[in-house]
Amino acid sequence: MSKPYYIYVLYCADQTLYCGFTDDVKKRVATHQAGKGAKYTRVKKRHPLTLLYQEEFADKSAALKAEYAFKHQSRRQKEAYLLAHGVSPEKLQGCF
Repeated sequence: MSKPYYIYVLYCADQTLYCGFTDDVKKRVATHQAGKGAKYTRVKKRHPLTLLYQEEFADKSAALKAEYAFKHQSRRQKEAYLLAHGVSPEKLQGCF
């Protein structure tokens, strides 16, 4: 059995959303917080970062497909996706 992979969504201080994939969400978020993650999250004005959502997938391929699909949605569609997947309206409202 292969190890699980995850997609995760970060809310950035500049009110943007960042989606990535990993096999260890806690470690990956810590990397982003330390300014050593993706180029997008290294930018100081995007800090602090808040983990909004994570979802587990059976394999890397499924997680990558989900990440791609999320990234290619409009902002409104991303918000709707997060609400439909259990992110509370209060949590989303606190971000925007």
